[in-house]
Amino acid sequence: MEQTIYEGELPVNEMIRSAIEARKKAYAPYSGYMVGAAVLTNELRIYTGCNIENASYTPSICAERTAISKAVSEGWRRLKAIAIVGSPKGDTISQYAFPCGVCRQVMREFADPEEFVVITARSEQDYKLYRLYELLPESFGPDNLRNQECCK
Repeated sequence: MEQTIYEGELPVNEMIRSAIEARKKAYAPYSGYMVGAAVLTNELRIYTGCNIENASYTPSICAERTAISKAVSEGWRRLKAIAIVGSPKGDTISQYAFPCGVCRQVMREFADPEEFVVITARSEQDYKLYRLYELLPESFGPDNLRNQECCK
C-alpha cells in the first residue's frame, strides 16, 4: 500500500516553523526534552502544542496531543498532517522526534492512517515524511467499531 507523499500538498515549511516556535514554550523541567508540534486540519488550519511535564509524570502531556486537543476543542476533528520537532533543551534540534504510542493512537482517532502525514524534522530543510499507517501498522480506530456515527 505504498503511497507517495507530495510535499507540495502540504505547507511543510510553515508547519515545521510553527512546531519550532511551539517547542520554545515547552515545560520540560524533569526530562529536559523539549517538543513542539503543529497539526494541520483538513481545512488547512494549523494548531500548535508543546509538551507539558508534571512532577507526578502521569499527568504530563505530549506536544502532539496538546496540538490535537487544541484543534479538536475548536471543532476541527479531521486532521491532515502533523510536524514534530524535539530535542534536549537548547536552541539546537539535534535529532528527529517521533510520536509516542499514545500520540499515534490519538492521531488515528482523528485521521485516516492512509492519508495522514507525520513530519519529523530537525529544521525546515532537514525532515522526514511518513504516513501514519507506517508508524502505527494494523491500527484500531473508529472504523473498527459498529457504531461509527459518533465520529462523523
